[in-house]
Amino acid sequence: MPDQILKPEELQPAAELVRKTLEQLDRILLGRKELHRLVLIGVLSRGHVLLEGLPGLGKTALVRTIGQIMKLDFKRIQFTPDLMPGDVLGSHILQETGSGKRELVFQPGPVFTNILLADEINRASPKTQSAMLETMQENSVTLLGTTRPLPQPFFVLASQNPIELEGTYPLPEAQLDRFLFRVMFDNVDAEVLEQIISERRRGELPSPTWQMERAQLEMLFATMGKIYLPTPVARYIARLVSATHPGNAEATEPVNKYVSYGASPRAAIAIAEAARGHALVSGRPSVGFEDVKIVAQPVLNHRLILNYQARFDRMTPAKLVTELVGQLDETGLNLPKDVQVKGN
Repeated sequence: MPDQILKPEELQPAAELVRKTLEQLDRILLGRKELHRLVLIGVLSRGHVLLEGLPGLGKTALVRTIGQIMKLDFKRIQFTPDLMPGDVLGSHILQETGSGKRELVFQPGPVFTNILLADEINRASPKTQSAMLETMQENSVTLLGTTRPLPQPFFVLASQNPIELEGTYPLPEAQLDRFLFRVMFDNVDAEVLEQIISERRRGELPSPTWQMERAQLEMLFATMGKIYLPTPVARYIARLVSATHPGNAEATEPVNKYVSYGASPRAAIAIAEAARGHALVSGRPSVGFEDVKIVAQPVLNHRLILNYQARFDRMTPAKLVTELVGQLDETGLNLPKDVQVKGN
């Protein structure tokens, strides 16, 4: 945590980079401004993002465009049931050297990149899915006892279809917990569709008119590390995550009724980092309660494990998080609803 809050002149260069990046995303991919902000916050937080939506909504285009704007290496893997861990991580190949000897030479897989699009990740077998765990948590690959670091920065942006279940393997909770956000891709309205078919012949996207240099990206990450998290806000995050566990003193009635297991400490870390990212994207040097409330939904909506009663009553994690955020008092003092608390 920084010792002092950033001055306006220190924050301004990073805020300008954020503005330019969002401007490019909004110009190239139409009708998804809020989603662009969330994905950019995920990148600034050095987190992985799970994109959930039907085919044809632009998930691949979004990931590729972010790579172009930030001048980062981009690779895409189409996950299928027959995909093997070696197809993702890489493998050792027996080659003959100049001296005539044979030795195993490591051939890096597509995971050795900056931005990895794991397309339809839930179509791969559990064995291949588990191969991604080390890359997502440790930013490294270990094969035959040798650990190799991945290029930095490294992000996994994975996609999955929420309705087509045939031939899929649902991601285990341990892997879902490694995604900072789960972001829902919804359909755009008729006005945006009209603009797309009028300006995007055959779905071709325009090229970015501005790209970020590597030094600018490093400066952006450095500024992100200096966003101030006040103690009351940190305490609110801790209480919010604790309240997702049934039996907690601040858990709501629906949480006690429908949740089997609440969010992990990794979720609290994710909310804190994402809230810093939201503050930076909003041009502010410190985190407020509103930043936490906005990022709580995409951070928690895939981390709550519900019981069978929730299925019968059609209760979703999103509804539970919305109600919990709405009822949890920011100060922890249980003040009346009509009392307003100003500042952090």
